[in-house]
Amino acid sequence: MNSFAPKSAQDSFVVMNELVLPNDTNTLNNLMGGRLLHWMDIAAAISAQKHCNRIVVTASVDNVSFHHPIKLGDVVTLEAKVTRAFNTSVEVRLDVWAQNIPSGTKFKSNEAYFTFVALDQNGKTIPVPELKPETEEEKKLFDGALRRRQLRLILGGKMKPDDATELKALFIKEGN
Repeated sequence: MNSFAPKSAQDSFVVMNELVLPNDTNTLNNLMGGRLLHWMDIAAAISAQKHCNRIVVTASVDNVSFHHPIKLGDVVTLEAKVTRAFNTSVEVRLDVWAQNIPSGTKFKSNEAYFTFVALDQNGKTIPVPELKPETEEEKKLFDGALRRRQLRLILGGKMKPDDATELKALFIKEGN
């Protein structure tokens, strides 16, 4: 792949906290989705930069569904870490939690995958270090990353469905 020493997912782990203020909310006093996406992009980019030791740019964001409204005054905790590195890109998983400190309630708002591409000082793509998954959860996320990548490439018109061997294996049994 490249000559860099592999890195662990923990090396890229980022925790970011934000307090939902009036300027972050809509007329229902709920956190605006765009503001949350902005925070998610920042946390994921920091994680990707820690892995790559390079400037990175957002290449894609997978489907983001908002499960529960986050309210004015809640604390939002974003956790991000790299799940897999490809040649010049990395996939980052985010988990978003909301907590109302006075009531003691905490819930998961959503999760998402962001993809970033590493760039050199001239804005050209550059190889990134491999990721070495260590825990069972990291191995599961690592294994699924290739299928998620193939789906992104198909949806982006950069891969033909017939070429998505990892995805096809989920739906087509050998010998059929």
